[in-house]
Amino acid sequence: MDKDIIVIGGGPGGYVAAIRAAQLGAKVSVIEKRDLGGTCLNRGCIPTKVLCKNAEILHTLNHIEDFGVKVSDYSIDVEKIQQRKGEVIDKLVGGVSTLLQANGVAVLRGEAVIEDKNTVRVKLQEGVEKEITTKNLIIATGSEISMPPISGINLPGVIGTDELLEFKEIPKRLVVIGSGVIGIEFANIFKNLGSEVTIFSSRLLKRTDSDISKRFTAYIKKQGVKVNNLRASEICKTDNGLLVKGQSPKGEVETEADVVLVASGRVPCFGGIDLERLGIEYDEKGIKVDEYYETNVKGIYAIGDVIGGMMLAHAASNEGIKAVERIMGVLQAPDNAVVPDCIFASPEIAYVGLTEQQAKEKGLDYEVSKFMFGANGKALALGEPDGFVKVIATKEEKIIIGVHIMGPHASDLIHEGTLAISKKLNARDIASTVHAHPTLSEAFYEAVLGLNGEAIHMVPAKR
Repeated sequence: MDKDIIVIGGGPGGYVAAIRAAQLGAKVSVIEKRDLGGTCLNRGCIPTKVLCKNAEILHTLNHIEDFGVKVSDYSIDVEKIQQRKGEVIDKLVGGVSTLLQANGVAVLRGEAVIEDKNTVRVKLQEGVEKEITTKNLIIATGSEISMPPISGINLPGVIGTDELLEFKEIPKRLVVIGSGVIGIEFANIFKNLGSEVTIFSSRLLKRTDSDISKRFTAYIKKQGVKVNNLRASEICKTDNGLLVKGQSPKGEVETEADVVLVASGRVPCFGGIDLERLGIEYDEKGIKVDEYYETNVKGIYAIGDVIGGMMLAHAASNEGIKAVERIMGVLQAPDNAVVPDCIFASPEIAYVGLTEQQAKEKGLDYEVSKFMFGANGKALALGEPDGFVKVIATKEEKIIIGVHIMGPHASDLIHEGTLAISKKLNARDIASTVHAHPTLSEAFYEAVLGLNGEAIHMVPAKR
């Protein structure tokens, strides 16, 4: 065999799997037909976070006088924004290439055709073909944008995130169809860039705890984002641009737009691999795998968005590591990873573990404690007092089973909650850990103390 492992797809699942496999002594190749780093580095996580920083700066500028600073005038240079975004992407993609090379991973640029479980034919970008044999295959071909069956969705001006990321001018009126992570982040970015933003969605942030969803909806409405709590049913071309329609109990709702962003989610992308011919089991949700990420065809594994579930870069990376560790004989038993999720809006949102609704559905005896950032010194000093930390724990042992944060630096704070759930820590474990002052992490500490009625900076509940 030419290789121990061939990885098809060079995104955060594929390239991490390849590097870990090389660390364990495997001979590895990665086949990528587009860009190393995949959607995440090139068209997803990273470019949106660059634009989120622009949104954060503009949000601060709009409230700059609260800090005793006066700015007479400023302007937005779209060309410079795009230049900076490109520089960040290029640096990270170049870093991935360097890491793969440094670890001895062979990178083939082209399209993979799986002949059988031990043979891959690569249609190289140079126009030639190369055949490679391998002991194991890992499919990490990612996902693609899901386009819902809405009349008019193919009209000019109705675009996906790939196109909007390359904007040359800021749309005056932007309608966002969908309110998951992607829709909310783009709504936040373009609202702060100056667009009039309207969201069409039956419920904002469906995957989050209801307290997060309700409070965040109220907050973005206060910021000036219009929310239509209904699904878009039709998009029409007009003399003034586009018209998005939806049906409410009170009748038809219409919103004019210059650009319509379709952000209704993503679906697995099989990369043109003929799964049926290979006998690999799959459905519309993705390729089916066992607890070690192996398909029903021995020696062929699948990781990341292509298997559905939590379509997150860090989840894909973890799955890639576990798959190769299983192949190389390091991982003897599966581990149930605790995976946090983050939404980079204003304020940020992050969560891990069970929502309160899920705890109820499971019939668990649980307790909830919340601490508001408005009572946290660091949050007030930052001028970001909105939001809260919500902790869910078992009633008797006070073991942490869910953490939900909306507020400043939520994406950084969530990892203490992730560690607590992963290691089955209880309230006393957290309470006995000294948290520095003044820090945002004290909000998590106080929320946990509240489980036992011991929070210092929270008014005691009336008994």
